Amino acid sequence: MAIYQGYLRKMRVHYESAEKPVEYWLTMAEDDECEQQALLLNSLLEQRIRIRYKEQIRCIACARVSKKSFNQGYCYPCFSRLAACDKCIMSPQKCHYEQGTCREPQWGESHCMQSHYVYLANSSGLKVGITRGDQLPTRWIDQGAIQALPIFKVSQRYYSGLIEVIYKQQISDRTQWQRMLKGQVEPIDLLKHQQALYQQFYEPIEQLLAERGLAEDAIVHLDNEAMVEIQYPVISYPTKVKSFNLDKQALVEGVLMGIKGQYLILDTGVINIRKFSAYQVEIEL
Repeated sequence: MAIYQGYLRKMRVHYESAEKPVEYWLTMAEDDECEQQALLLNSLLEQRIRIRYKEQIRCIACARVSKKSFNQGYCYPCFSRLAACDKCIMSPQKCHYEQGTCREPQWGESHCMQSHYVYLANSSGLKVGITRGDQLPTRWIDQGAIQALPIFKVSQRYYSGLIEVIYKQQISDRTQWQRMLKGQVEPIDLLKHQQALYQQFYEPIEQLLAERGLAEDAIVHLDNEAMVEIQYPVISYPTKVKSFNLDKQALVEGVLMGIKGQYLILDTGVINIRKFSAYQVEIEL
């Protein structure tokens, strides 16, 4: 039996090609925030795993010990102060950087004032989403998408939010996580949807460019990108999804049957590792 201990972090992933399943590493940090363990989970399929919550949370930003986690790993002071936790991160169209009220202007410049993509994906069905350029294909994998296609490249995060709002008139920006984890997702023709949606929303997008006087490269439609297909290391999907919550159940145990999105799929239920970032755990294999 091997035992590992540390503070959970979002699982690290590696995508090589459509022919190979995504590789997942379960990472944990020590008290000084240095990575202590990085376990390759693909090699642990069909093995029994026990996760025990040690009743302590340490903020992923400042390392302060906290009784409760906010926004997937922050203490309340950081949640209230940091730009990474502001409302515009979830709703980029609400960006207030130009108003001079950004919580951390330098952080905004490095994270938001850079190239972003608007994309179509198939995680639990057709959806629209946005991400930074350096987060592809990680963002799609974190959502459990089996297909993805970039459709716009924009010069800053705010513009991606404006495009997403237009597309949300027709399609969702959410993943039905239970359906995603059941594996009940059929392939769809993203290229066909891309063409149809662009024709439908061409005029609103052109109007957006004209009203804001944006440069030609501020919002660029992508019509020659290749669709990305993604496989996951899953032996079997659950027919009924039971989700574990470490706040209510400190011990989670089961045989690892797969990994998809940021979820471990056990024969006893599923657990969202990202949700419990900053939680101190002991893991037994």
